[in-house]
Amino acid sequence: MSRRRDTHTRDLFAAPEPVSVGFGPEVTGRGSLASQIARVVSRTTQDAREESGMTRRHLAELLTARLGRPVSETSIEKWASESAEENRIPLDAFIALIAETKGYEALGFVPSLFGYAVVEEKYVEIIEMKQIEDHQRLLDARMATLKAKARART
Repeated sequence: MSRRRDTHTRDLFAAPEPVSVGFGPEVTGRGSLASQIARVVSRTTQDAREESGMTRRHLAELLTARLGRPVSETSIEKWASESAEENRIPLDAFIALIAETKGYEALGFVPSLFGYAVVEEKYVEIIEMKQIEDHQRLLDARMATLKAKARART
């Protein structure tokens, strides 16, 4: 008789989840900013199609409903085209694209341009604790230095 897997315990042999979200340099690493944006849009729509069967037509319907204005399949194709430089995706449409496709990797694009990363909220406290530990180590080292100086003077 086989044993059922404990759903409350993580698999120790599973690959760890990435801490930050974003596309790698194979998507965003070359060309103009307009080209990079187009590749992010293209990859996000491609991933949605591959993972959940979402066509650009269906995505256009979802974006239309979310934004309250018409979004055509042609608009999405232009946003995803590096050659259509004059047709960049508006910010509200970019946000709607991420929401409707669940393409959270696209969230990391803009912050990565400035040396920042997007992390899931569940990691925020862990990161802050690490920062506090590092700061505490610096304070402890400074305190030890001051105590040594004070002892040397007496």
